[in-house]
Amino acid sequence: MATIQAEQQIYIWEGRDKRGVRLKGQQVATTPNLVRAELRRQGINPIRVRKQPKPLFGGAGRRVSPKDIAVFSRQLATMLKSGVPLVTSFQIIAGGAKNPRMRAMVDKIRADIESGSSLYEALCKHPVQFDELYTNLVKAGEGAGVLDTILDEIATYRERIESIKGKIKKALYYPAAVVAVAIVVTAVLLLYVIPQFETVFANFGTDLPAFTRMVLNASDFLTENGLIVIIALAAGITATIMAKNRSPAFAHWIDRVSLKLPLVGPILEKAAIARFCRTLAITFAAGVPLVEALGIVAGATGNAVYNDATARIREDVAVGHQLQLAMQQTNVFPNMVIQMAAIGEEAGSLDDMLIKVAEAYEEEVNNAVDALSSLLEPLIIVIIGLLVGTMVVAMYLPIFKIAAVI
Repeated sequence: MATIQAEQQIYIWEGRDKRGVRLKGQQVATTPNLVRAELRRQGINPIRVRKQPKPLFGGAGRRVSPKDIAVFSRQLATMLKSGVPLVTSFQIIAGGAKNPRMRAMVDKIRADIESGSSLYEALCKHPVQFDELYTNLVKAGEGAGVLDTILDEIATYRERIESIKGKIKKALYYPAAVVAVAIVVTAVLLLYVIPQFETVFANFGTDLPAFTRMVLNASDFLTENGLIVIIALAAGITATIMAKNRSPAFAHWIDRVSLKLPLVGPILEKAAIARFCRTLAITFAAGVPLVEALGIVAGATGNAVYNDATARIREDVAVGHQLQLAMQQTNVFPNMVIQMAAIGEEAGSLDDMLIKVAEAYEEEVNNAVDALSSLLEPLIIVIIGLLVGTMVVAMYLPIFKIAAVI
């Protein structure tokens, strides 16, 4: 069966219905004969069936993104709640998917379900797009007969997570934009503006101020070694990314340092706590045992420090400790979060309490990112002004010195 699914292709067809009206469309199948058979079953006389040609550029389409999965989850939840059968829901979703990879994946899942697999088993064949949390929630929903409700919760969860990811990216992009603008402005001044003054200063026949000489030396260095500097920066960035992906210790250090950064650090901390609380709440509410739920949450916080803390919490809870006590021992959760978890445990409403904490921290992330955006926009202008002003002062100091002598 896996081999047949791997050979599925997108076919473009043309045909006529019983009235003689010309129709056309596309369908995923393993052979053109299956497409013709399906068309005849629908009362369409096939005229032409051919494989969809691959575009010259980007033939495979863009990858299936987390946002695609969030939209897919909402569509599937909506249709199941409306009473649309599961297989039909997948047909509708595939027909509306613009991304070829997404369409092919949805069709493969539909084919698995038609062949007798459960939705959980079909999704498990795509671990990159559907992680352990997603598949375990689907399994719990199928077992309890509340798949539509679980999928609705998954859709809400995915939408919230993607929203907070967007906020985090926005929070990180602004400082990166400030640094990038500062580097570009400095490089342009040193490469194209300062050398013009150097020619003029050469005719002065007098010693230049130390500040001016320093700027001129920086300009000469960048002019002669600009390519080396660019290569070194690119190599450094690439090496850092590779080290973070391959070394858990380095990734932990990077994430720990990022939490201590001014302005950005508190945002990253609140986002990690919000993801921890929301993920644990939705998993626990679906009927997954707390220890198993914590194992799933351990890789979902988006920060190595909180991932490690969650793993420690799971170990403590597994030997009989209360959740709030285990959270307190990690020293990474604020007292309010711990107390809310304790109240939830005592009242038997842990999932509700954690959802409230997640919503509160998500709101704080939104407000903090908006405040950071408002702060950094004028900061970029100030930095550019300081850079340009510094260069101007450095270049005019020799002129002021000569004027004073005259």
